[in-house]
Amino acid sequence: MKKDVHPAFFPKSETVCACGAKYTIGSTKENISVEICAVCHPFYTGNDKVLDTAGRAEKFKARKEAGTKKKSAK
Repeated sequence: MKKDVHPAFFPKSETVCACGAKYTIGSTKENISVEICAVCHPFYTGNDKVLDTAGRAEKFKARKEAGTKKKSAK
């Protein structure tokens, strides 16, 4: 391998999340700040928002029929 081509590796790099959680990982950066981690991510905490996908097609068809009724009433 060529010398002085690869970045310096920090085996004990500190990663800090916006929620305050701290991790020690290996990285090419000495300090890393992230917005979301496994401690505060909604998927891992169980606070994820479930979208109501049932009935979406029916709601669309109902709006479409209501729109066509208004046009035919004119």
